[in-house]
Amino acid sequence: MANNTLPAPQQPGRHFNLVRCVAICCLALIVLVGLAVLITWLAIRPKKLVYTLENGSLQNFNLNNNNHHLNATFDFVLMAYNPNTRTSVYYDFMESAVSFKDQTLAFGTTHPFFQPHRDTTRVESRLVATNLALSPSTYKDLRHEKSSGEIEVDVHFKSRIRFKVGIWKSKHRTMKIVCSPATLHLSWSKHFENVPCDVEL
Repeated sequence: MANNTLPAPQQPGRHFNLVRCVAICCLALIVLVGLAVLITWLAIRPKKLVYTLENGSLQNFNLNNNNHHLNATFDFVLMAYNPNTRTSVYYDFMESAVSFKDQTLAFGTTHPFFQPHRDTTRVESRLVATNLALSPSTYKDLRHEKSSGEIEVDVHFKSRIRFKVGIWKSKHRTMKIVCSPATLHLSWSKHFENVPCDVEL
C-alpha cells in the first residue's frame, strides 16, 4: 500500500522573524551609539570659538590716476581664542581676503596649525594687491577715503577645521569669519582699534 503522507510544509515565518530580529538589533545599536555621542557632546559642552582682529596696517598704498589700478600691502593679525577645556581645533586650511565695498582687493592663504584647548593663537596674514584694476566707483571711494587719512575695509577668513576631544576627531567643517569694519590708518601715529569678528560655522 502506497504511503500518501505529504512532506511537512516549510515555515516562512522563521526566516522573517530572524530578519526582523537582526534589523531590531542593528537599529538598537545605532540608537545606543547616537545616544553615547550625544551624551558625550553634552557633557563636554563646547563653547564658541572667539576671534578678534587685533591689528591691521596698510603700506605702500598707491592709486594710479591714469588706469585706476591699486598697489598696496595689507597686514593683519587675527587673535583666535579657544575657551574650551577639553576640545582642541585643527585648522587644516585657512584663506584670508580684504575687501572694500563690494570689491576684493587682495587675498592669501595661511599655513595649517593646531590649537590646543584654552589657548590663544595669533594668525598673521600679509595680503598684497599688485596692479589691481578697480571699478570706477571703487576707485572714486578709495580716493576719497585716502584723502581723509583712513580706509574702512572688511576682512574675511575662511577655514576648514576639525574638533578633537581625546582620541576622537570630528569631520571637516567650513568656518567663515568676518571682521567688519576695520579702519586702516595711513598715518603710523594712529593706533589700530580691535575689531570683534562674527563667526559662521
